[in-house]
Amino acid sequence: MGDVTLSSAVRANLSSLQSTAEMMSSVQNKLATGKKVNSALDNPNSFFTASGLTSRANDLSTLLDDMGQSVQTLKAADEGISSITKLVESAKAKANQALQTQSQYERKQFTAQYNELLTQIEDLAKDSGYKGKNLLSGDGNDLTTIFNEDSTSKLKIEAVDYTDASLSTGLNLSDLAEGEGSATSFQLEGGKNTFTLTDADGQALNSSSLLASASGISTTNTLTLNEGTTTAVITGSTLAVTAGTTVQDLLDTIESVPGVRAEFDEGTGQVTVYSNDDIALQNDVSTTAQLVSVNATAFATTSDSLINSGSFETGDTLTLTDGNGYELGSFEIEEDSSVDDLVNFINDFQGVSAEFNTSTGKIALESETDLALTSDNSNFNADSYTADSDGVTISALSDSGFATDSAIDRTVDRLNTALSTLRTQASEFGTNLSIVENRQDFTKSMINTLEEGAGKLTLADTNEEGANLLALQTRQSLASTSLSFAAQADQNVLRLF
Repeated sequence: MGDVTLSSAVRANLSSLQSTAEMMSSVQNKLATGKKVNSALDNPNSFFTASGLTSRANDLSTLLDDMGQSVQTLKAADEGISSITKLVESAKAKANQALQTQSQYERKQFTAQYNELLTQIEDLAKDSGYKGKNLLSGDGNDLTTIFNEDSTSKLKIEAVDYTDASLSTGLNLSDLAEGEGSATSFQLEGGKNTFTLTDADGQALNSSSLLASASGISTTNTLTLNEGTTTAVITGSTLAVTAGTTVQDLLDTIESVPGVRAEFDEGTGQVTVYSNDDIALQNDVSTTAQLVSVNATAFATTSDSLINSGSFETGDTLTLTDGNGYELGSFEIEEDSSVDDLVNFINDFQGVSAEFNTSTGKIALESETDLALTSDNSNFNADSYTADSDGVTISALSDSGFATDSAIDRTVDRLNTALSTLRTQASEFGTNLSIVENRQDFTKSMINTLEEGAGKLTLADTNEEGANLLALQTRQSLASTSLSFAAQADQNVLRLF
């Protein structure tokens, strides 16, 4: 095109059009991208400064995501502590309930419920994690939150371990012994026989009658209770008959032997002797003369009458109590009370069971706690003419953790300490959560500030650029018209031809 010659007017207008087109292209690019600096060629200083600000904003944005996850981890731990606190309060309520009763069995049940609550506390602590991080699971779960791009500003949150409630560095709440019961048995046996006290005329004696007036008994006689048919005299059972000895004295002598009792019919003079063991009432030790003998046998059926034993008498009251002296219930012996009635009475109570063995005549007694079966009859459970002062007793192999008031009080103290620990830890997590959330808000604001600063260096003013484009379009139109006029001036020479 070097051979083409343009007039100065055309060349000037063409140059103006080319310049305008370049400027329009630049303005259109700014409007299209929204930026007035798109590369280092546009404005090196602004471009690199804005790039630095944008890079920092991106780094902080990544940290902002991490802060958000830290917030969720803290919230999960806080929710766990809130729920654990409720369970600890429930455990304290169980301890207080146990304190309201003296029943060892009920306290044992409360102990089991308390232990179940501790298990749930541990399980809940294990389930309080978020994305593999659990601030309630101890070692290896510490949480570090970084707040700036060079990691010089950060917060380390130490985990606690509540997954094992017994840890002294945690809740310090150990499972309580639930107690282990024990068993024993006692014999049901006995027999009875009768003899009649009459005078020489065959008239029945009464309790105040002189014993020497009885047929076959004189003031030279000595009456003894022997072990069955032997001549072994039972200690304390010797009665030397004197002029003043009465029938009542004989009855008292019989009654004084443990496991032996006598009933006297004032109208007929008949004496009925009940005994747990074989026994004989002899007139003089040196002879074999017997006033009466009793052959005792083990009870063989559940229908056997209890009063056919030296241990029971109509009107006796049997009482079941536990190791705290708590009375489970009482049973009054009536004339028709049977072995089955006694077994049913014992089985009426939770934590206690009884079973009668017909082959041995024994009642097997089991209890989950300490237990005592006592009677207001001193002959109850007497054996081999020996008194049993405390009845039938069971000592549990181990007591429950709530067996005594002092044990419960100690547990309540530990629960109060655990509650205080939980509240302190909740407060600490709350403080950490507040710090992270504040830094999160600060980081959001800082990112906005950085992005705004970068924008001020690189973003275009669309209103201004729109006006520039309109002006350039006008300029382009005018330049095109001017170019047309200049070209027309050059065309006038053609008219000469």
